[in-house]
Amino acid sequence: MLKKRNKPIHPTYKTQLTLGQRAADKVTSFCGSWTFIITVILFIITWIILNMVAWLGSWDPWPFIILNLALSCLAALQAPIILMSTNRQTERDRLTAKYDYQVNRKAEREIKKVLKEVQNIKHYMYENTKLKNPKKIKTRK
Repeated sequence: MLKKRNKPIHPTYKTQLTLGQRAADKVTSFCGSWTFIITVILFIITWIILNMVAWLGSWDPWPFIILNLALSCLAALQAPIILMSTNRQTERDRLTAKYDYQVNRKAEREIKKVLKEVQNIKHYMYENTKLKNPKKIKTRK
């Protein structure tokens, strides 16, 4: 079994989401699923077949204007909800990138300190042992 990584959590991730934000995330996750896509395709096929077969009681004859209206309304309502969720995810990604940059800068400073200390140790060894040609340590750049 894999262990979960204990990664520091930015305060933005800890904030309590509003009802609208939670709903937007749920709608976005469902609308981006294969279940939703297959359901909509089956609904459209069923709608068309029922309207083509029902010669007398067809409520939406060809070119299926009511179906077009329903799909347009669905798209018009989904777009802003998906954008809200996407914008919040973008903000989280931006904060994560900023945090990663800060961690990388700190690691770089620590590496520079360690390299400086290695150079000091090398110099100390050279001075105290009176070596004429100290071996140069090959380092990767």
